[in-house]
Amino acid sequence: MAIQNAPVEPLPLVGLPCCTRMMGDHPAQVVSEKYVLAVSDAAGALPLLIPALGERIDGAALVARLDGLLVTGSRSNVEPHHYGGEASVPGTLHDAQRDALTLPLIRAAVAEGVPVLGICRGIQELNVALGGTLYQRVHEVAGRLDHRAPEGPIETRYAHEAHRVSLSPGGFLERLAGAAELTVNSLHSQGIDRLAPDLVIEAVAPDGQIEAVRHAEAEFVIGIQWHPEYRIRDVAFSQALFAAFGAACRARARRRLGRAP
Repeated sequence: MAIQNAPVEPLPLVGLPCCTRMMGDHPAQVVSEKYVLAVSDAAGALPLLIPALGERIDGAALVARLDGLLVTGSRSNVEPHHYGGEASVPGTLHDAQRDALTLPLIRAAVAEGVPVLGICRGIQELNVALGGTLYQRVHEVAGRLDHRAPEGPIETRYAHEAHRVSLSPGGFLERLAGAAELTVNSLHSQGIDRLAPDLVIEAVAPDGQIEAVRHAEAEFVIGIQWHPEYRIRDVAFSQALFAAFGAACRARARRRLGRAP
């Protein structure tokens, strides 16, 4: 009797929007390798780098072909005109091409039911895309900590234990962590001010700064202000977060390909 092979699990396709940057005198489109490897190795998905081409990309058409969207961190800040903020302090790094790509892409992904994970700049873009606002310089807000990275090499900036975050009781992240608190790194000057209407708080810093959010209605739309992708193999929560993202992406892939039970 012939043995019937089990159906092959579809490999989810996860989009990673690029930043624009100069490489010497050459304009470039880039995504840090740590995000690519986190999607590949920890989420078990195929990373697809999306160039920051703004309106030349049809966000709705693109997300219909994706199983997940990872909106990465970046050294640049969201331009304040996107949320009605005052002009930035001179010298602030912006990336208008990335803004033009990610903000409509996030809205399209949420509308299409595509899992979204936003990290650092990504949580800020998620909040702005859905109608929230940002503090441009959290360290200048009365009562707030200095959430910027310490000076030094990458190991110092990313691996430092900046502060603890309190996870919302009964929230997605508390269930995922199996704990009420986490110790996290911190590398941001922007931060959430007014929360977007469809988002709920998943974590806060000791100074009250929002550190993680979740879409109230979506299956998986999560924003994290710290950097769980760094040294992901050393941190159980980071592994669990990307595993959960990967599982949501696989479920989306099965639905998209007509293989959902």
